[in-house]
Amino acid sequence: MKNIIVKANAGALTNFEVLDLLNSRGASKDTTRVIASETVSRSEYKVYDYLMETAASTQTRESVTKFSDKCKDFRLAKAEILNIINLRPSSDVELTPILEKPDEREIDIEGILALVQELLPPLPTVEAQKENEQEETENDEQS
Repeated sequence: MKNIIVKANAGALTNFEVLDLLNSRGASKDTTRVIASETVSRSEYKVYDYLMETAASTQTRESVTKFSDKCKDFRLAKAEILNIINLRPSSDVELTPILEKPDEREIDIEGILALVQELLPPLPTVEAQKENEQEETENDEQS
C-alpha cells in the first residue's frame, strides 16, 4: 500500500487523530506486534503505547468534532482547542496555563470545563491500566 500526501503540513493533529492513524496501520497491544508487523515501526509502537495511557485512548471522532465545534463560541485559538482535547483539563488550574491571557480575553473558564466534562470522555483510570497489564500478563502466560 502506497501512502499519498493529500495536503502537506495541513496542520497539527490531536493525539486522538495520531492514535487513530496508528490503529489504522495495525498498531495494537498484541505482544507479538513488533515481530509480526512490517507496517508499524518500533518508534510508532512507543508512541502508540504512550497515547493509550492518555485522554486520546477514550476519545472518539464524534466527541472531538463536537467539542471543537462548540469551542468556537468561546473564541479560542486552534492551538488552545487542540491542547484542551489532548490534555483534557478537569480544573481551572489545569486549564488556565493552556489559554493565552484568559483574564484579558474574558474567557469563560467554567464554561469550557463544563464542556470538557460534557463532551470529552474521562481519562483512562489507573485501575483500567492495571487491568490491561494483567490481561497482557495472562495472555503471555497462556502462550
